Amino acid sequence: MSAEVTEHTELFIGGRWVQPTGTDVIEVVSPHDGQIIGRVPHAAVADVDRAVAAAREAFDHGPWPRMTVQERLEVIGRITELMGARAQEFAQVISRQNGSPISWSLTNQVMGAIGHFAVTAQVAAAFPFHEEKQGMRTPLVVRREPVGVVAAIVPWNVPQFTSSSKLAPALAAGCTVILKPSPETPLDAYLFAEVAAAAGLPEGVLSVLPADREVSEYLVSHPDIDKVAFTGSVGAGKRVMEVAAKNLTRVTLELGGKSAAIVLPDADADDVVRTVMTGSYLNNGQACVALTRILLPRERYEELAGRIVEAVTALKVGDPLEEETQVGPLVSRRQQARNLEYISIGQEEGAKLLTGGGVPEGLEKGAYVEPTLLGDVTNDMRIAREEIFGPVVCLMPYGTEEEAVAIANDSDFGLSGAVVTADVDHGLEIAQRIRTGTFTVNGFCIDLTAPFGGYKNSGIGREFGAAGLTAYLEQKTIALPAS
Repeated sequence: MSAEVTEHTELFIGGRWVQPTGTDVIEVVSPHDGQIIGRVPHAAVADVDRAVAAAREAFDHGPWPRMTVQERLEVIGRITELMGARAQEFAQVISRQNGSPISWSLTNQVMGAIGHFAVTAQVAAAFPFHEEKQGMRTPLVVRREPVGVVAAIVPWNVPQFTSSSKLAPALAAGCTVILKPSPETPLDAYLFAEVAAAAGLPEGVLSVLPADREVSEYLVSHPDIDKVAFTGSVGAGKRVMEVAAKNLTRVTLELGGKSAAIVLPDADADDVVRTVMTGSYLNNGQACVALTRILLPRERYEELAGRIVEAVTALKVGDPLEEETQVGPLVSRRQQARNLEYISIGQEEGAKLLTGGGVPEGLEKGAYVEPTLLGDVTNDMRIAREEIFGPVVCLMPYGTEEEAVAIANDSDFGLSGAVVTADVDHGLEIAQRIRTGTFTVNGFCIDLTAPFGGYKNSGIGREFGAAGLTAYLEQKTIALPAS
C-alpha cells in the first residue's frame, strides 16, 4: 500500500472551499501499516455555525427546496454520473482509509452509494409529493414537504454507502445537509464534495465537516437543525436522541446488531457455508448487519461446524488494495484490541476457539485480526450478546426449532438475520417470527429499494427506497372549501 499522503487544508461549507476557523488537524492513519495517509482540517464549533447558517439560508430563501422535483433529480443524476466516472478513485480512497478489501469497496461501498442515488431518483420521480383527495367534509390537499436542515452523521465502516443513504433522499426531498464524516475516514467525503460541486448543487445546500464527538454533539444540539440522521453505535445513538430531544429535533437512528442465522436441520451444507461467507465476514466483519451468531442444529453441529471452519480458514487476509484479498485490516488499532479482547473473553467464558483468534503472521504492522470462529457458544456469553464489530463469529448449537427462534430473539438488537432451509415456505414462517428489521431466507441480502432499519436497540426509523425518502418529508394537510 502506498504511503502517499492526501492533504486537504480547507473545509467545504455551503458549497464553497473555505479556510477553517481553527488550526486542529485530523490525521488519517492507514489500518494496513499504521502510516499517515491523509490530513484534513478538524471542524470547530464556529465552522458548524457557518455551515448551519448557510444551510438555513439556502433552505429558507434559496432555490433548492423551491425547484421542481425533476430539476432536483437532474442534479442528482449528474452526481450519480460523476461518482460512476470516479468509482475506482472512491474505492481506492475507502480501502486505504478503512481497510475494506478493494473488490468490496468498489462493488458495495461505491456502487452501493451510486445505487442509493439511482433508486432514490426513481422513487422520487413517482412519489406523491402533492395529492388531492376528498375528505370527510371537504376537499383536501396533502403535501409532502422537505423537513429542513439535516445533520447527517456517518460512521467509519461504510462511509460512502451510509452517507448516500442520507444524502440521496434528503437532497431529493429538497433539504439542505451538513455531512459529518467520522474522523477515522473523512477522505471519501472530500471526494463527494468535489462531485457535488461539479454537479451544480446550489450554494448552501451541502457542507462537509470532519470532526470528533464533541463538535458532533454541538451540531446535533444546534437549534437550526431540523433533523438528525445518524448511523453508529447504540451508545452514541442514545446520546444523539437525548441531545436532539431538547429541541424536539427529528431523528433517524441506524444502530448496532447481533444478528442470528438459524440453520434448520434440512439445510444444504453448501447453502450454510455460502450464507456465512457472504453475511458474516463482509467488510472484515465491520458491518452492523453481519450474521455473527450462527445457530446450528445439535444433530448436525460437528458436520456443519467443520465445513464452516474449512471455509473461514481459507479466507485470504492481506493488503486491502490487492484484488485477491477477502479480509483486510480493522479500521484502527483500537478496534483490533477490542476484537482480540472479546476473543479472550469468549474463551474464558467457555467458548472453543475453532480457527483464527490472533494477528496474522507478517501483518503485525496493521490492525489485522484473523477471521475467527468460536464454537460451543451459549447465548448468555458476552460474545453472543455484545457487538464485537470484526471478523469474529459465534457457532451456537440448539435443540429444537422453538429453542432456535427463542435464541435468535433473545437479544437487545434486531437489525438483520437469516434462516437456511430446504423449505422456503417454512423459512418465510421463521422469518415472520424473528423480531428484526431485515431478514433473508437462504443467503444474505440487503435491498436498496426496501425499508432498512432495526427493532429494539438497533434503531429508530427506516432508510432506503420510499421509506428513506419519507423520513426527510413533513406532511401537510390543507382543507379546501366544500363546493
